[in-house]
Amino acid sequence: MKVMHYHFGKDGGAERFFVHLVNALGRRGIEQTAVIRPNRLWRKDIENSTRIIESDFRNLSPDRILLPLRVKHMARVQKPNALFSWATRASRLMPNYKGCVKISRLGDYPTNLSYFRNTDILVCNTPGIGEHVRRIGWTRGVEVISNFTNTERVAPVDRALLDTPENAPVVMSMGRFVPRKQFALLTAAVAKLPGVYLWLAGDGEERENVEKAAADLGVTNRVRFLGWQKDTRPYVAAADVFVMPSNHEPLGNVILEAWAQGKPVVSSRSEGPTWFMREGENGLFAEIGDTDSFSNAIERLINDPVLAAKVAAGGHETLMGQFSEDAIASAYIELFKRKP
Repeated sequence: MKVMHYHFGKDGGAERFFVHLVNALGRRGIEQTAVIRPNRLWRKDIENSTRIIESDFRNLSPDRILLPLRVKHMARVQKPNALFSWATRASRLMPNYKGCVKISRLGDYPTNLSYFRNTDILVCNTPGIGEHVRRIGWTRGVEVISNFTNTERVAPVDRALLDTPENAPVVMSMGRFVPRKQFALLTAAVAKLPGVYLWLAGDGEERENVEKAAADLGVTNRVRFLGWQKDTRPYVAAADVFVMPSNHEPLGNVILEAWAQGKPVVSSRSEGPTWFMREGENGLFAEIGDTDSFSNAIERLINDPVLAAKVAAGGHETLMGQFSEDAIASAYIELFKRKP
């Protein structure tokens, strides 16, 4: 079986899932080719599972004209079982090729369906996204196939390396530093909890604003900026509570990663988590944009180890039952067998 991927994402949760899926398909003997941006940090993580072609596919580059011709020629020569574009921009590259099923994966809510003019099936990673594309006029195939993450438990990082007391409660979050991730709000929530430390993994244009928020609140000594980490699992494993504060999150893959390390989770009531999280069973919810709501939920888990253990165990059970590699990889392979 052969699959050609088109992926122009940068660095974040969607890219981590791309790496996971490409490697999972590689382990199952799928022959793959991936067109990606140049110089991606995660390029080396997929080199053993796929042939890689690098291109920016920008408006003012020669590849804007040449790359569509190249991928259409490759499809005609290689005769793949599936062409697989990731999100809107990559879907523009999808050739008008009739020889196999053409799939576009969506991890967010699109506003314009014109990106998918050559797509047969939209794969949505939550039911909400699937309902949305139908509502705005999509009439072709829709499938809901979610994400999975690495479920291996790892040893925690030594807190001393991050100048964090061994007995201090540690809250962690991670992702791209962009406004919707609400890391400044989380910093303010932790500031209300004396003695609690905050670890933030990732980077982006909002980092300076978050650092300023920490300074203005007088908690710079309790906030640690970890930057991009190739493997965030040891940091998650060393934390006490994981928080996903986003005001918009179609799925919330970082929650799955926290559950994999057995951590209790606090999440905003954003789109994805309200699909798979249940209050008091596998996590706690906080109201979007409400600093006090986040502070209170974090404090509950810190002060109630029985509740923390219960929601952590419930989260791990949800992870293994609903978001396993075998189930997700098998669903994609069945999709690749579809006829156009």
